[in-house]
Amino acid sequence: MQATDADYADVVEWRRDLHAHPELQFEVHRTAAFVAQKLTEFGCDEIVTGIGKTGVVGVIKGQRQVSGRVIGLRADMDALPIEEETGVPWASKTKGVMHACGHDGHTAMLLGAARELARSRAFDGTAVVIFQPAEEGGGGGRAMVEDGLMDRFAINEVYAMHTEPGLPIGQFMTASGPLAASADGFRIRIDGKGAHGASPHVSVDPLVVGANILLALQTIVSRNVHPRQCAVVTVGWMAGGKAGNVIPQTAEMGGTTRTFDPATRDLMEKRITDIATHVATAYGATATVTYKHMFPPVVNHGKQTAFAVDVARSLVGDENVNGAMEPLMGSEDFAFMLEARPGNIMLIGNGDGPSVHEAGYDFNDAAIPFGIAYFKALVERGLPLV
Repeated sequence: MQATDADYADVVEWRRDLHAHPELQFEVHRTAAFVAQKLTEFGCDEIVTGIGKTGVVGVIKGQRQVSGRVIGLRADMDALPIEEETGVPWASKTKGVMHACGHDGHTAMLLGAARELARSRAFDGTAVVIFQPAEEGGGGGRAMVEDGLMDRFAINEVYAMHTEPGLPIGQFMTASGPLAASADGFRIRIDGKGAHGASPHVSVDPLVVGANILLALQTIVSRNVHPRQCAVVTVGWMAGGKAGNVIPQTAEMGGTTRTFDPATRDLMEKRITDIATHVATAYGATATVTYKHMFPPVVNHGKQTAFAVDVARSLVGDENVNGAMEPLMGSEDFAFMLEARPGNIMLIGNGDGPSVHEAGYDFNDAAIPFGIAYFKALVERGLPLV
C-alpha cells in the first residue's frame, strides 16, 4: 500500500479533478458522467446511470458465479455550499461550492477499487459499486433505495467508508450497532402582536417568547431523556424584526435534533412541539412547529461489522483498527442503505488537519491506497474463490 505506483497516481489525479469540479446534491451531472466513463474504461459488466436521479452503479462479475452472492460498495459524490479556503492548486473552480467532506476521496477510492476488481475478478460472485448523489442533506441514499437499488442488483450486503480527520493515516475505526445519529430538523414560527418599541405594554413580543422557548428547549435532554441515552437539541438560527425601535409581529427559529433511539427521536418531536406551543400560549402568542424527519441513525450490523473489522485488521494490523469506537452525533444517509440491507460503514484515517465541513479541509491523498485495498478486500474475502 505504498503511494508510489502509476495506479496510485491515476487515482490522485481523479480525486483532484473531482475536487476542482464540485457539484451539489442531485446536480452531480459532471461527476456522474466522469464515474460512468471510468467504469466503462475498466470493463464493468454493466453500468447503470440515473439510479436515485443521478446515481451510478457498476456491476463486476467474479471469475466464478457459484455462490450467487452480491456485495455492494458505496461512495458518495456530492459537495457542500462552502467557499473553499485551502489554497491548493486543485481548489474548487466553482464559487461557493467545495468538497469539504471527502466525497471526492470516497469516489476516487471506490473507482480505484473497481478498476482492480475488474482486472483480477478474483472472487466468486458479484461486486456492485454504488456512487450516490445528495448525501449532504438531500437523501440520495433513500432515493437510490426507493429506486430499487437493492432488489434490482440483488445486493446481499452493503459497505461504505468515510474519511475521519484526526485519525492517523493507515488506521480504521467503526463499531457494531449505532455509529452515527439520526438528523431531524425543526422550524418554529411565533405570531405575536407588533408595536412601537416605546410601547411594549401593548405588544405581544415574539422575540421575548422565542427567547423563552429557546431556553426551555434546552431542558429536553437534561430533564426528559434517559441519562443513558444520547440526544442533542440545537437551535441554529433565530430571526425577527428589522428595526431597533419596532417590536415585530412575528419571529422564527430553526434547529436540529440528534438521537440514536427511535423512542427518543419521537420524544424530541413531541417535547419541542409541546414546549413551543405552551410557552407561546403563556405569553399570549401562538407558535406553529414544523418538524421534519430527515435521516435515521446509522446502525451497523453485528456480523458484517465483525467481518469489516477483520478485513481492516488483515491489511493494517490489530493495533491500527478500533472496532468499538464511541458513536458520533453527526449523521450519514448511508443509514437508508443499512435499513435495506445488512452492512457496515468504516471510518478511515485522514491524518491531522481541518475537520470536515470546514473551508480549509482537503482529503488526504495518502489515505487512497488504504481505502482501495480495504474496498477490494471486502469483496475478495467476502466472496472467496475457494
